[in-house]
Amino acid sequence: MRLRYRYRLYPDAAQRQALAKAFGCARVVFDDGLRARQATYEAGLPYVSDGELSKRVITEAKQTPERAWLCEWCSSRLWPT
Repeated sequence: MRLRYRYRLYPDAAQRQALAKAFGCARVVFDDGLRARQATYEAGLPYVSDGELSKRVITEAKQTPERAWLCEWCSSRLWPT
């Protein structure tokens, strides 16, 4: 027999905004990682490891002016597991 719990969250306006921002950041990082993996595959290069991809997509991206806003979030929350 399996036990399961169901939860329903009712965030207020500020919490909804923070959640939307966090999910938006995670989506941008995911899209960048997917784009990088597709580019290496199409170029015939070897598979990019998760560590290298994380470094390229998160760490190096935070240094650029276009993605400087990623510094507001912890990198462990940005990378999908």
